[in-house]
Parts: sequence; C-alpha cells; structure tokens
Amino acid sequence: MYTKTCSRSLSVVVLKGLFGGNGLTNVVRKTTSSSSSSSLSSYEIVAPPSKNTAAQQQRNCSSSPGLLKKVKEMTGDSSKPIITRVLFCGPHFPASHNYTIEYLQSHPFIQVDVVPLDDVREVIGNYDICVVKSLRLNADIISRANKMKLIMQFGVGLEGVDINAATKHGIKVAKIPSDGTGNATSCAEMSIYLMLGLLRKQYEMQVAVRQKLLGDPIGDTLLGKTVFIMGFGNIGIHLAKRLRPFGVKILATKRNWPSDSQSSYKSDVSNSPHDDDLVDEKGGHQDILKFASRADIVVCCLSMNSETAGIINKDFISSMRKGGLLINIARGGLLDYNAVLDNLKSSHLGGLGIDVAWTEPFDPDDPILKFPNVIITPHVAGVTENSYRFMAKVVGDVAIQLHTGACLTGVEIVN
Repeated sequence: MYTKTCSRSLSVVVLKGLFGGNGLTNVVRKTTSSSSSSSLSSYEIVAPPSKNTAAQQQRNCSSSPGLLKKVKEMTGDSSKPIITRVLFCGPHFPASHNYTIEYLQSHPFIQVDVVPLDDVREVIGNYDICVVKSLRLNADIISRANKMKLIMQFGVGLEGVDINAATKHGIKVAKIPSDGTGNATSCAEMSIYLMLGLLRKQYEMQVAVRQKLLGDPIGDTLLGKTVFIMGFGNIGIHLAKRLRPFGVKILATKRNWPSDSQSSYKSDVSNSPHDDDLVDEKGGHQDILKFASRADIVVCCLSMNSETAGIINKDFISSMRKGGLLINIARGGLLDYNAVLDNLKSSHLGGLGIDVAWTEPFDPDDPILKFPNVIITPHVAGVTENSYRFMAKVVGDVAIQLHTGACLTGVEIVN
C-alpha cells in the first residue's frame, strides 16, 4: 500500500532499505504541502513498511525512568502492531545500516530508516533508537527525541553525543565495546598499513610505475625502529602484538598501568593477562614529549575528549625526531591542523598517515594532501566485513530486545 500525496512536491529522497522480510523497500522522504499562505514539510513512509558486570546488567535492564518501563508504556493494549523504529543518521558508513537492515529482514516489527544529517532534527521525534554515526547529537536535537529510548554508536566513539542532555531526558546512551567486534584488530592493522606505506614511499612507487622505472624509490623498514603508541587501550594492545614480529622497540603511554596501586585499569582484551608486557617502556601523560623525542614513529590511539583535543600540537611535533612519522587512527581533532601543516612544510615531519581528519569528509583539495609523504584513508580503519557484521548484529539484537522489553546485551550503557 503506497501513500498518496496531493499538492505536494518531493524535496528530499533518503536512502532506502529492505523492510522486514517482505522484499519491499522502505523509503523516507520529505514532502512540502503547497498553499497560498504557507508550505508545510513532513516525512512519510512511501512504501510498506558482551559479557557485563552485574552493575552494567542493571543499567542495561532498568534505570530511572527505565527502558523497560518506557517499553511497557509504549506497548499498552492496542490492536495495531507495535513497530520499533531505528534511525541511522546520515549516509556515511553505509555498511552499518545495510548490514543491520539485512540482519533484521525476518523481523517486520523493526523498521530501519536512514535520514540525511540535515533532516535528523525534524524527524528524530518519531524514533525509538538513534544510531548517531558521524552526527553531532546536541542538546537541541535530543530535546526533540520524544519517543527515544536509546542513543547508540555503531562502535565506541560517543564524543559527538551530549550525554548529559540525553540523561536529562531519560534517554540511555550506549556504545559497542571493541574487544569482541574486531574493531581494535582492524584499526591496529590499518596503523601498520599506514606505517609501511610511508616507509616504503607509496606515492613515489606509484609515480615510478607510471614512469616505467624499476628499483626506485629506496624505502625503509620497520626493523629496528622505535614506535611510540600514544594511548595503550584496546587498539594499542593489538597494535603492539602485531608490531612485535617486525623487530621494533615499543614505548607506550596511558593514564594508569596495572602496577599502579591506584589504577582502575583492566584490559578489555582477554587474550592475555600480561598485555602490558608487550611494551619496552611505559609512561604516563607527563612522558609524551620525552617519548616523542625518542620515537621514529608516533601512533595516536587516544580517545577524543576535552583533555586530549589538539594534544598533538606544535610543541609535541617539534619534540619529535626530524623525519619522524605521525600516524592517527583515532580522531582528527587530536591533531592541531596548523602544527601538522607547518611541520610538513618545513620537512621536520617526515610523513603523515591518517585515517581520520579534522573535518569529515575531508576536502580533497586541502593543502595537507599536496605533500607526497601524506597518506589519507577515508575513515575505514575499523570498517571491515568481520567488525561491521558483528556490530550490525549487536544493533539488530538491541532493537529486538528493546521491542520485547528484554535486557540489552552486547552494548555498554554509559549513563
């Protein structure tokens, strides 16, 4: 059954996805009603429709006002089928919503929509779950989420969500821990890819191929290099494990190490209880300039917050060895743009490998991309078949659990 529209002009067509298992498509579109005095916009459906601690489990099952309470209120006696609606914000990272839609094909009571970033504010009030992806979900947008039960990330990064505002409105916020998803492994591998691409002079090799040159350029190896892993969390641990066979020396910093009597650190990676033994020298925040001065390669694996924003600044890069390489697979805002650009111009920075940028999508004509010793990838470090299939299943399962009033599994509630 298709919706009929009168005196309306179609202004935006959003991405479409399979709805349930009926083989039809579900399209969200913005329409404008025309009249002599005004025009009104509306959104229509134009086609048919990890192991947690006890405290964490309690947060996943109940809270004030409580997920279950909200679900029960929503699912009162009614002859109409109850639909749980999931909003994916924006078209980027398409595998996230495509795989989730695919996973939920046999669950017609879950509706998944993909809405352009600019239109989320208008429609968010119609949804029960919001998967933010790259959207900055501020207090204004959250205040319009009248039906919202859960805001979550397709991964771990929640720096774009106003968690305090969500809490104020009784909305839970969740992330998908990286230890079981394969995300940390994928990011660690991407870090090595960027290192090797810079060491072996990827750009110059492509030029040599086009010019039919052989035996040029002369590259370098990881063997014997000192690598500074800045932020020894899940990604840092997986990176250290994979770097060991290359014969490198590893320096690493983190807020707390297990040997610290006041440390609350516990590795999310369950492969070994001695992951910190992978590091030749450990330090804290006070050691970052010292370690940068001794490293051939710096890899930024930090979480993005008010304390770490712009931490790779002029002083930091100036302290690095001349010709040192800088890798960032965390968040673009950790690097000071002008400091990076200036040190590429002066050749103090020997190379830059980034999977994340200051603004995304990044301007392909940006001056930083004019340097031959810069490699950029389009925020795909964690985008692999294994990790995205896993996380799509988590999102799908959470939608089903929320619909039925069950405890949420596979996610970590942060508020």
